[in-house]
Amino acid sequence: MLKLFSTILIFFVSALISLHGQNEEIYYKFEGDSITKKEFELSEVTVYNEINFKDSDERIKYLILRRKTLKVYPYAALAAERLKKLNDRLGNLNKRSKRKRYTRIVEKYIQEEFTEELKKLTRSEGQILVKLIFRETGKTTYELLKELRNGFRAFSYNLVARAFDISLKEKFDSKNSREDYFIEDILRKQGY
Repeated sequence: MLKLFSTILIFFVSALISLHGQNEEIYYKFEGDSITKKEFELSEVTVYNEINFKDSDERIKYLILRRKTLKVYPYAALAAERLKKLNDRLGNLNKRSKRKRYTRIVEKYIQEEFTEELKKLTRSEGQILVKLIFRETGKTTYELLKELRNGFRAFSYNLVARAFDISLKEKFDSKNSREDYFIEDILRKQGY
């Protein structure tokens, strides 16, 4: 008797649930409020493919690269922002001498502000920074120096950088360089 009663009860409850679902609009409830499906919009979600590493050494290198990239990216973003402001202000100056003077003032200010912090970067972090500056501005660090200062200054800075195994002419190419692909993946996952 109990089995028959429980079977009838399950059938009755499932029939009520199915009837209720057919007559009502779908509502979403959150934070004590409910809205119909037609009024509810979801924000866009980006799903990234999982990176397939060749071996565990490559995975370790990726994690080290992630730490270094996240350490130097704020400097690259700040450099791109400052460069935009500098170009806007230089566009307002008519005379070449005023532009050169203003550029020197900005260079001196930036050196005073960041020299101590940038000296603490490792060689690989410095090279990543050069690549990220290219990613953010679309120009190599060498080209930026040549535009803002002069060719000799850019050449001499590149010589000094070469002594530390850093090239100011390095470009960011995530399609042809596995390291740059990893850097791009790291930055996209962080929302940059």
